[in-house]
Amino acid sequence: MKSLKLLLRFLTVGGLVLLLLIPLTMIRGLIQDRERYRGQAVERVSQSMAGPQQLVGPMRVLPWKETRRVNATGSDGRLELREETVEGYLLQTPATLAAGGVIEPDVRRIGLYDVRVFQWKADVQAAFAAMPVPAVTGREYGEPYLVLGLADVRGLVGTPSLKADGRALELQPGTGVLAARMDGVHAALPAPRTGQVVVEGLPIPPRSLPASTVDLAMTVAGTQSLGIVPVADSNRIELQSAWPHPLFSGRFLPNQRSIDTSGFEASWNISSLASAAQSQVHDADTARLTMRPGSAGAYTLPGEADRGVDSVVLSLVDPVDVYTQADRASKYGILFVVLTFVGFALFELVKQLRIHPLQYLLVGLALAIFFLLLLGLSEHMAFWKAYLVAAVACIGLQFVYLSGVLKSGWRAGLFATMLTALYGALYSLLVSEDNALLMGSLLLFGILAAIMWITRKVDWYERAATLG
Repeated sequence: MKSLKLLLRFLTVGGLVLLLLIPLTMIRGLIQDRERYRGQAVERVSQSMAGPQQLVGPMRVLPWKETRRVNATGSDGRLELREETVEGYLLQTPATLAAGGVIEPDVRRIGLYDVRVFQWKADVQAAFAAMPVPAVTGREYGEPYLVLGLADVRGLVGTPSLKADGRALELQPGTGVLAARMDGVHAALPAPRTGQVVVEGLPIPPRSLPASTVDLAMTVAGTQSLGIVPVADSNRIELQSAWPHPLFSGRFLPNQRSIDTSGFEASWNISSLASAAQSQVHDADTARLTMRPGSAGAYTLPGEADRGVDSVVLSLVDPVDVYTQADRASKYGILFVVLTFVGFALFELVKQLRIHPLQYLLVGLALAIFFLLLLGLSEHMAFWKAYLVAAVACIGLQFVYLSGVLKSGWRAGLFATMLTALYGALYSLLVSEDNALLMGSLLLFGILAAIMWITRKVDWYERAATLG
């Protein structure tokens, strides 16, 4: 009978642990809600300023219109020759592309949320080889133009400077025949040279676009990330910024990079042999070349919803994401509760103290409220400060309350010391993300070993008898 009472005691404590999962789950839900609100703040900045940016090009486009004679069935059911007009274009990517410049970070604040924005002082040079233009019967070529893809043209600050072979070109909105595939701007190019040859007895004007160099200087504003598509045969990308926390993603990582407290420098050397960007640009099945607005105004990268282009992507990230940290901390909430209740049970059995289940519950709620305090405070101050204030407040509350429950100040102090060690260990787990699993495993092993050592000589049948 005494053993059953002890078992019932443990079952009661286990039930309280399960009950405390409710407030802990609600707090985690609140953290996720705050993350969504921050996402809405990013969308508001993207809608009013400019979203994530992506550069595609420059590239040369030569539109054409062709008249063909085809066999068709007439109204009387007989075959007849008809003329139909087909439109298309020739697209040329550069032989070499050099894109670089300085990325100047900034912050836009929407309510409680900081949104990372930037201005890219872009310096782009491209070299095009001579482009032969096939002579096709019935085909007429239009005026060539230079096209530059940009994910969000609202990000253009001032008037870009564009020169082809030293001659200034005037940029126009839109991307011409590529409008369905990407957003951006274009500029008319000088007409190609012409001549006269005879093909199948008909005079055909052969054309060719000469070799050319393009220089572009512009300032592009954007939110959070910048992507550059390596469309050339040989691509050299060099970026630098005073922001010390870059995130390199996309299809390619930098060949060289240097990151310190003063900022970063990164460079990429990408050959068309290592990238599918050229074939993807020429492939009409690649629906989008630049990022596009997704649902609720968010931006999606090409390839998330369809097959897109290979890109270099650089993001300016916050090294201490308070919501990610708070969410990770809340995952350890149930562990805090279990370890605290185990400590209570040890005091109750070893020191023969009677602790009411309601007192267990109040202590558990005090542990849960720590994560709510941490979330609220971290929105107004540095995360480590918020963690320190929340931990001190909760440990102080537990000490005052347990002084009465445990009927001893030194017992309450011992318990507060244990909580302090737990909070310190949790913070170490949060800041050491790479070693979190190892540190957490060692922590649990150490706690279990300590409990087993303390209780190694406890006669549980005798302790059960004292419950009567």
